[in-house]
Amino acid sequence: MEDQAVCCYRHPDRETGVRCVRCDRPICPDCMVSASVGFQCPECVGSGSGTGQSPRANAPRTVAGGPVTADPRLVTKVLLGINLAVFIAVYFVGDSLVDALSLVGKAYDPRLPGEVGVANGEWYRLLTSMFAHKEFWHIGFNMLSLWWLGPPLEAALGRVRFLALFLLAGLGGNALAYLLTAQNMGTLGASGAIFGMLGGTAVLMRRLKYDMRPVVVLLALNLLISFTWSNISWQAHVGGLVVGTAVAYGMVHAPRDKRALTQWGTAALMLLAIAAVVAVRTVQLNG
Repeated sequence: MEDQAVCCYRHPDRETGVRCVRCDRPICPDCMVSASVGFQCPECVGSGSGTGQSPRANAPRTVAGGPVTADPRLVTKVLLGINLAVFIAVYFVGDSLVDALSLVGKAYDPRLPGEVGVANGEWYRLLTSMFAHKEFWHIGFNMLSLWWLGPPLEAALGRVRFLALFLLAGLGGNALAYLLTAQNMGTLGASGAIFGMLGGTAVLMRRLKYDMRPVVVLLALNLLISFTWSNISWQAHVGGLVVGTAVAYGMVHAPRDKRALTQWGTAALMLLAIAAVVAVRTVQLNG
């Protein structure tokens, strides 16, 4: 007799090995609501079972404590849209827009008035360079990765926490690139944020006790490419990976009684570390 795959009762196309601890129905990561012991399905959590708690307290929650939403891909879609819109703008406007958005430490550009770069006060480049791409292969690879990694992470963390991980990982990657690359070398792309999402995926899979071999192999392969191929900012990749992993760990392993404090405290700590790296490099370049 052949074994029959067990699928989520709300999403019949998704196989799972996790069941609700109250009703014993199979549930996928999108439907898992963290409980004191194991996971519960949204219906059991919503029913409250006479706990006397408010409806808000009984609302379905993600593994990280965020609210379960009808569309767990919304933030991913918005990020995809922003990246594609900027790419289209770069395609039609040309190098002048790339120069205005990319990460540059401190470099004189005769086509622009005065000096340009983060060290000269253009802090926005740490953010705008995350959404700028110039080559088709670059935008294609990063957006495919975002679409593959984003929805499961967004579903597990919740919209706000997922967006925080994405932005902090991108800023962390850019901060390390700013610190370690030549002052006049421009870098751009969402790769730092993508590596942060890879780290976050590994943390989440370990938390849910899933087979981690696929994500470990993928991460190792991407790191190998980062260090062996030319014209790739390994600094941004490593910085994004470290920050994204740290943020994700704080999100999914936060104790329930101090969840918000632990999660946002971790995010704030990473932001302070990023600011410190940027400050150190700025002093070096202006000294």
